[in-house]
Amino acid sequence: MEQTLVLLKPDTVERGLCGEILGRFERKGLKIVRMQMVDLTVDVARVHYADHVGKPFYPELEKYITSGSIVAIILEGDEAISVVRKMIGVTNGIEAEAGTIRGDLAISKRQNLVHASDSPESAKREIKIFFANIPKLL
Repeated sequence: MEQTLVLLKPDTVERGLCGEILGRFERKGLKIVRMQMVDLTVDVARVHYADHVGKPFYPELEKYITSGSIVAIILEGDEAISVVRKMIGVTNGIEAEAGTIRGDLAISKRQNLVHASDSPESAKREIKIFFANIPKLL
């Protein structure tokens, strides 16, 4: 079983779409392993988006991702990373295909509802960022 990190971004929380999006993942057969709501700090945002710090669009991304609560989720399932990426659609919600999360629900490229790990290496790194200090419950 493969694990991936999904972040439900501030626009998802503000618009009350968490249940809709989580339901899609569950109906697909993915298992929610861990989940928490957090207010992302600038420092954590910079660690999470380290590859983008210094790029022209980063200041707006940082402002957006730290503007409200997010929900961090570890999902598990067969080929979870590729399944989740296909389910969420391309980054720009206006260009995302109908039937994908972004295609059905996102209103722009910047407010695109979700982040999902793009590789096993990214998933491992990102899960540690959001869940390293939370003890595993039995």
